[in-house]
Amino acid sequence: MLAMEVVGVRVEMPSNQPILLLKEMEGSRFLPIWIGAVEATAIAFAQQGVTPPRPMSHDLMREIIEKLDATVVSVEISSLMDGVFYATINLRTESGGKIAISARPSDAIALALRTHSNILASVELVEEVGIEIPESKGEGDEEVERFRAFLDEINPEDFAG
Repeated sequence: MLAMEVVGVRVEMPSNQPILLLKEMEGSRFLPIWIGAVEATAIAFAQQGVTPPRPMSHDLMREIIEKLDATVVSVEISSLMDGVFYATINLRTESGGKIAISARPSDAIALALRTHSNILASVELVEEVGIEIPESKGEGDEEVERFRAFLDEINPEDFAG
């Protein structure tokens, strides 16, 4: 598994489809995942430290897990089948038990951001659909602009198996 970080959420034009951008922590490959608008908002809120007046679903999940004396250890983006990404939320109970729960990547990542958990992706997945963008030597803006230019030219169907 490869450690990943959330670069952010971007809206792909002209379809207005949100894309979650993950990047290898020790590499230059990005993993774009098309997600829903609600999940995009949940991820953006977590990244910006926004606390809504009432808990969102992912805040509720975090609270339930904590009240059950469990901890989110990691989330894993494991595979892509028929254009759909799959993920797992890995929990550890106070007694040392381990629980793996299947989840949509967007939900898993929204929860990981709220629990400060590791975000991982399988090596095979990143090798299959990861996008290589070399690190820029100047400001980070150049790298982001190259990625945006790339995103303007792709569609979700480009990642269908």
